[in-house]
Amino acid sequence: MTTTRKASVLAIPLSLLLTACGGSAPDEAATPSASPTPASAIVDPAPPAFAVCRSCHSTQPGQNGIGPTLAGIGGSKAGDVPGYAFSPALKNSGITWDRASLDTWLQGPMKMVPGTKMVLPVSDPAKRKAIIDYLETLK
Repeated sequence: MTTTRKASVLAIPLSLLLTACGGSAPDEAATPSASPTPASAIVDPAPPAFAVCRSCHSTQPGQNGIGPTLAGIGGSKAGDVPGYAFSPALKNSGITWDRASLDTWLQGPMKMVPGTKMVLPVSDPAKRKAIIDYLETLK
């Protein structure tokens, strides 16, 4: 292939490339639309202490991970998240998740319910409070 032919193959009009890829050519009039929110402007309402929880738990309804989703956890029964395989110990514990039970749980899940799957305690009372405050906002 000659140098001239290579150049012509490489010089495909931008409008053709954009159209082929689902974009619009630069000379087409576009209706202004709201620009997406930059990632730097999105504020995560979770406290920094929640980072350890996030490694196993989702806050989106129906999205279980290593642990069950925490969406709507406040006031629910332990072991009652659809689609998650709880340990028999937690499923049969009879716990209702309120501030007091969540605080006890976060201090030592294995102490509160021997045989449960969760093993990471949160020893700092201020961090537990921040986590529980946040969990109460999840619907």
